[in-house]
Amino acid sequence: MNDSRDTLVEIRDLWIEGRSDEEWNPIINGVDLTLRKGEVLGLIGESGAGKSTLGLASMGYTRDGVRISKGSVKFDGVELTTASAAKKRALLGKRIAYVAQSAAASFNPAHKLIDQHTEAPVQHNVSSKAEATADGIELYRRLRLPNPDEIGFRYPHQVSGGQLQRAMTAMAMSCRPDLIIFDEPTTALDVTTQIEVLASIRDIVEQFDTAAIYITHDLAVVAQMADRIKVLLKGDEVETAETREMLSSPKEDYTKSLWAVRSFQRPAKPAPAVDATPVISVQNITAAYGKMPVLHDVSFDIHAGRTVAVVGESGSGKSTTARVITGLLPQTDGVIEYRGEPLPADYRKRDRNQLRQAQMIYQMADTALNPRKPIGEIIGRPVEFYMGLNGRKKRERVRELLNEIELEPDQYIHRLPSELSGGQKQRIGIARALAAEPEFIICDEVTSALDQLVAEGILKLLARLQDELGLSYMFITHDLATVKGIADEVVVMKDGYVVEHGPKDDMFKPPHHPYTDLLLSSVPEMDPDWLTNLLAERGVENIGDAAVDKM
Repeated sequence: MNDSRDTLVEIRDLWIEGRSDEEWNPIINGVDLTLRKGEVLGLIGESGAGKSTLGLASMGYTRDGVRISKGSVKFDGVELTTASAAKKRALLGKRIAYVAQSAAASFNPAHKLIDQHTEAPVQHNVSSKAEATADGIELYRRLRLPNPDEIGFRYPHQVSGGQLQRAMTAMAMSCRPDLIIFDEPTTALDVTTQIEVLASIRDIVEQFDTAAIYITHDLAVVAQMADRIKVLLKGDEVETAETREMLSSPKEDYTKSLWAVRSFQRPAKPAPAVDATPVISVQNITAAYGKMPVLHDVSFDIHAGRTVAVVGESGSGKSTTARVITGLLPQTDGVIEYRGEPLPADYRKRDRNQLRQAQMIYQMADTALNPRKPIGEIIGRPVEFYMGLNGRKKRERVRELLNEIELEPDQYIHRLPSELSGGQKQRIGIARALAAEPEFIICDEVTSALDQLVAEGILKLLARLQDELGLSYMFITHDLATVKGIADEVVVMKDGYVVEHGPKDDMFKPPHHPYTDLLLSSVPEMDPDWLTNLLAERGVENIGDAAVDKM
């Protein structure tokens, strides 16, 4: 990166505090940050490090209950900490844009995607509604959204999580801003879609000389995107360096520990006995949303104490299969069996024990937890409903569950979800599932919102709980490193079909189904040239255009 570029963002001696129990506690401790025009800075660190808080502060923004207590934040010479609300409104959305981690929680469910996309360029007089609509469709095409001419006229609930995340990226680009804050923009995406989005983001940044702050816990992803990397830990800056230097020779022990994570590899268990009855048996399931078929003759078994990983790109049917198993989406054909007995297709017709035995941890922790209820009540409700505990016994059980997910009860039991980081909220989702003491748990992208250190700890926790309690898991994920770490068997899905199914050890050895090969080759590596080389191998000359379709 050319050091002579003009400075776009300059943060000096920034201190940020958050309010809890009438006290202000430090979140960011005297951090400096400089970002030049057209430069991409990667912010990494574990959950609670202050990455998102620092990213938002670069826009002159803090969440409710958070304040900038000291320091300077300048954008293109404008001091944002003292700028008027009108001055900030003129910048936000036009010259500064933000891509949130959870698109599902950020879109207005009552308005179509294209209407939300065109709002900023129209309000900022960048373009007319017709011009903004046409540009939005083109951006949808560049980001490889299906049916780009039509998808913008759907509501947020009518597209998958990965598609929604790409629509938000397009919306952030609508005014061609000078600065974009990317807050974990590919967290919810499968590996093949992630490549397309990363390539398109990088293309937009390069074409329009856009500066970006790229917040992520995925070190391999930040290696593809960032010119420089800044490492944070509990609000403190650990070190900052050019990407290649940081990857090859990190100076601090904490940074070195980040580079060494994801070592957890659990050997696959022996195959179950031929005559063993599965805990859950999915038999020839077909399902539809309205008149649109989404699952086609899906079959696989999950045996006691085993983990079946279900992988595939966004929209492949992974989460839909989970909804059918739990009775949230009744199948149109086929049967779900629990311990050899058919389960009613509709959850409302299942008895309490049948409901208790199959629990689910949802992908989007932001939308899965009631924002108005304290953590103790969120976990305590299933404890009371399923286990019949009240009073002191209920409180004791909630505290036990918080300890199991490695959150200190006294610190978290009275907090609201808004007072927790994304990783902490996901752990509350795990505790809520465990509260019913089920035999079978569906983990829907349960580690996707977690930094790699915490994710490894969660995988170890889930493995320990499986051994101690005899739990069976259906592990929905797009992270093949997670599959290697925890799975016994792997089911590969595409377009609502099972295309490959077998023991984990067999699935990672050739020969594979062509789609499985595509998934395996799409896992990012800690090499700054990996994405460029991969696109070249796949015949993609211009990373942002329709040539991506060749993949």
